[in-house]
Amino acid sequence: MKELNRSNFQTVDRPVKIMQFGEGNFLRAFVDWILQNLNDAGVINAGVAVVQPMPMGRVADLEKQDGLYTLCLEGIDKGEKVQSKRIIDVLKDFINPFEQYDKFLGYAKSEDLEIIISNTTEAGIALDKTDTDLSKCPKSFPGKLLALLKARYDHFGGDMNKGLAIVPCELIDHNGDELKRCLVELAKINSMDEKFIEWMTTACHYTSTLVDRIVPGYPRDNADAIREEMGFNDNNIVKGEIFHLWVLQKEPYVQEKLPADKSGLNVIFADDITPYKQRKVKILNGSHTAMVPVAYLSGIDTVRESVEDEDVGQFVAELINDEIKPTIDLPKDQMDAFANSVVERFKNPFIRHELMSIALNSTTKFKTRLLPTYNDYRAKFGKSPKHILFSFASLVVFYRGKRGDADIALADDPKYIEFWKELWQMNDYTAMAKKALSAVDLWEQDLDEDDNVQLVAGYIESIVKNGERKALQAFLGK
Repeated sequence: MKELNRSNFQTVDRPVKIMQFGEGNFLRAFVDWILQNLNDAGVINAGVAVVQPMPMGRVADLEKQDGLYTLCLEGIDKGEKVQSKRIIDVLKDFINPFEQYDKFLGYAKSEDLEIIISNTTEAGIALDKTDTDLSKCPKSFPGKLLALLKARYDHFGGDMNKGLAIVPCELIDHNGDELKRCLVELAKINSMDEKFIEWMTTACHYTSTLVDRIVPGYPRDNADAIREEMGFNDNNIVKGEIFHLWVLQKEPYVQEKLPADKSGLNVIFADDITPYKQRKVKILNGSHTAMVPVAYLSGIDTVRESVEDEDVGQFVAELINDEIKPTIDLPKDQMDAFANSVVERFKNPFIRHELMSIALNSTTKFKTRLLPTYNDYRAKFGKSPKHILFSFASLVVFYRGKRGDADIALADDPKYIEFWKELWQMNDYTAMAKKALSAVDLWEQDLDEDDNVQLVAGYIESIVKNGERKALQAFLGK
């Protein structure tokens, strides 16, 4: 079988206009795929230089194949099963800055370079005050980017036309603003010239983004079959779902240099990305979190089985339609389309998404993914959303640590595990509900309001005495 490289696969030679911090599965299955579509459509003509953000990484593996890799997209689209495979060829150069710092800084002199894209995990955009020696590779991503920008500023004599479009994809709020803040603060810590800081904040153009695609990564179960089908020995295959969404804050320079919305894909430049973020976190992540204890205690192990189950599927649908969607300020047709796409994604037959993988840190996830909906629902309707309260009661029982006779492998902060353990030493369901709802240390608010305690206590008692399935059916009025 032929090796996958540019000797055996014909590609177009493109100038490197984009530097990408991050070489992981998500960027290769999402951003690089979008760039491939833009190149193929003639919207842009750009290759990518990949920078490895950590000492350990895979740029060397990518370089062995000249950056080529097979992308497999699988899922349900408009009710139909869809599968596609293609070779992505946008990656052109490969840099480990910890070993090739001079090569990395050399890109600061590039006349072609226009865009910086990053996905260095949520922890990547963080200020490291010890990054004060830019003569060697900084540890943090902001430190590396600062060194590159300072070298570019120096090389081009502060030319305002040599700034870059900077597009972070890390999953934190206002990622563009946060990256810019880190850069400015780190520049000040390094006593850099105010003129450079002004260039960095005005000649360079930052935008915040929201990204959404499930990327399982390397398909270990059928990699050999994919190689046979494609006809190449490929060690960098990556798998993703069909669904994709990229929302970018409108910024004229970024839109000019990276017209990603011209790709024919689900890419949006928006005046405000907040409603889109709320939509994703509330509907996708929120329904995931609410689903886990209800479905798992009902004897279900995966997301797909959960939404296809008559009882749990009805619970999730009612939660989304009756409690989550009314709290998001977007047009109804957009909300309905997104909600339908989420259910299709949950039913993806090509991805086995274990409920217990979502259950990690469920205490914090309830606070961040469901309480915003709870609060917005109460503000709008003046009452508590009952599906969220039933999920809360199920979560309380989940942290008892038992499904039938089997132990549940609880994975959470030890202090939260201890809280739930102490709660289950109580014998009175009303007292348990009150303790759980009024735990301000956990929720950062007191949920002991109106008839919440009475409702949650009743749900807990029903689950414990009758089992989750019968309690859920009673809740649904069956």
